[in-house]
Amino acid sequence: MKSNVTNLRPQPQFRNVELAEFVTLRVDNYYRERVHNTWAGGHIMRGRRPGPDALQLCSNDYLAVARHPRVLEAMVESLLRDGNGLLMSGIFVHGACPHTELEQHLADFMQAEAGVLCQSGYAANTGLIQVIAGENVPVYADMMAHMSLWEGIKCAGARPVTIFHNEAEHLERQILRHGPGVVVVDSIYSTTGSIAPLREIVDICEATGCVLVADESHSLGTHGPNGEGLVVELGLAERVHFRTASLAKAFAGRAGFISCSRRFADYFKSESNPAIFSSTLLPHDIHGLAATLGVIRQEHWRRERLRENAAYLRRELDALGYNLNGSECQIVSLESGTEQNTIVLRDALESRGIFGSIFCAPATPRSRALMRFSVHAGLGRADLERLVAVCGEIRDEVGLAAWGSTRRKQRGRPAPAAASAQEVAAA
Repeated sequence: MKSNVTNLRPQPQFRNVELAEFVTLRVDNYYRERVHNTWAGGHIMRGRRPGPDALQLCSNDYLAVARHPRVLEAMVESLLRDGNGLLMSGIFVHGACPHTELEQHLADFMQAEAGVLCQSGYAANTGLIQVIAGENVPVYADMMAHMSLWEGIKCAGARPVTIFHNEAEHLERQILRHGPGVVVVDSIYSTTGSIAPLREIVDICEATGCVLVADESHSLGTHGPNGEGLVVELGLAERVHFRTASLAKAFAGRAGFISCSRRFADYFKSESNPAIFSSTLLPHDIHGLAATLGVIRQEHWRRERLRENAAYLRRELDALGYNLNGSECQIVSLESGTEQNTIVLRDALESRGIFGSIFCAPATPRSRALMRFSVHAGLGRADLERLVAVCGEIRDEVGLAAWGSTRRKQRGRPAPAAASAQEVAAA
């Protein structure tokens, strides 16, 4: 019997353009120092493939809304009705339309006068710092602030001043030394789940004439009476100049947001490079996020379940001897230290069907790599008990007793802030 399948022609082999030596040296150094010497020829981010019964704790969909029927219906209807819409820069979007309506709804939700939708949380942070800081303006950044905030400082040509993690007194000393500027912090830090001392930071900014930027990526949707974020929960909405957020976390979408004044919003759209030189959000993104906002406002049980799940996991892992580095939320991390230790931890977990997210340089200092578990509202008690059982089972296998984080826990001491700040600067 003859086959009706047409044989594919062999694909031609194209030759790459030879790179200049300065580029080749950087690529070669990556493969030599990281892939070969540190990762033994493998890749720290690429272990096993999750099976059908795997427990995946690497998604930032904290409220488990990514497949919510109302959200999916809104996106599908928009795709069928609007397609991809008008592909253009956000600078051309004005007047009454779904885009500007969602901006105002999000601003109202966060108890702000106005707001700006951006292509991502990264674009929101880099674009914001670019247009509020400038040459020789000091920008005081917590050493664990998100990389996009550090990148924004570079884009602005501003002067970075590193602040020891969550040390308000150090922030005050640095401001008195270098003068008023911009203070950038995460309300919840994405690597360890520690929470910024926002009340103290706000007091310092007001007393010294500094502008405060709080990244609420990991608290918007999960904290506050209706998910408005940690700033609203603490009653600070009228005292924080700017709040930014990635809507790829609890909102499970693709966008970023900045809360600000109405006057500033127009300035940002006309001056921020990411806002001007990137295409705006697509219609189905807008309608999906609008539906998600309604779900987050109305389904309070998701935040309650998230808090219960996170509290249970933190309590049980702490009892097993793991140092959770001050986690107070749904982000729970095991700091294994070296990247070699982290590969051992990854393999031990994944061989038992547990998949988290590895954080290593440049996301962390080189000696502070970790495995992050993102707890979410969709986890049942059996899932959490399985995770705790595995973490108890592997303690000897991964050398938990020898980890630097374990020794700090036993001594009752926090991480060595000064040394870590130097490592972050070097990374």
